[in-house]
Amino acid sequence: MNDTSLTILKKYWGYDSFKPAQEEIIDLVLKQKDVLALLPTGGGKSLCYQIPSLLNEGLCIVVSPLIALIQDQVQQLKDRGIKAIALTGGISQDHLIDLLDNCVFGKYKFLYLSPERLQQHLVQERIQQMTVNLIAVDEAHCISQWGNDFRPAYLNCAILRDIKPEAPIIALTATATPKVAKDIVENLQFKNYKVV
Repeated sequence: MNDTSLTILKKYWGYDSFKPAQEEIIDLVLKQKDVLALLPTGGGKSLCYQIPSLLNEGLCIVVSPLIALIQDQVQQLKDRGIKAIALTGGISQDHLIDLLDNCVFGKYKFLYLSPERLQQHLVQERIQQMTVNLIAVDEAHCISQWGNDFRPAYLNCAILRDIKPEAPIIALTATATPKVAKDIVENLQFKNYKVV
């Protein structure tokens, strides 16, 4: 395990060690591998993309289905002095442009958005201009029609692979049957990947 991962963990979260699965996942992501991370609720999924992103130049794009979860995560990062932005509903076009420009030019580390927001042409256009070090798809079971929370907009998360082919993708979920896991891996066009 990279000592700097532990340094970041201690500096921002105050922990001295990772849970075993977190350590393996972070290591894989730092090696630029795609990862399907199956961790229980409360298993520390968000650290698996937050730590690697903080160690690399650029920002992490996080696709998440729940506005409350997005707002909570962004607030927690801000409380730790980490620059994060949430693109949620009800944002005016002008404000949206300002937020996206901040991601392009403003040294932000995390951009959280819903899969529906990702469908907007303006958002896709601006992402092309961003330095993206990682793409995280949270609640990834939503991609699969066999998952319990299927969201059609999730099927289009693969657009990020087209826009930023060099960025590794981490898909995270607490539950995935083999069928759901297969759907996630295929939809996100995983290449050199591991399931943890």
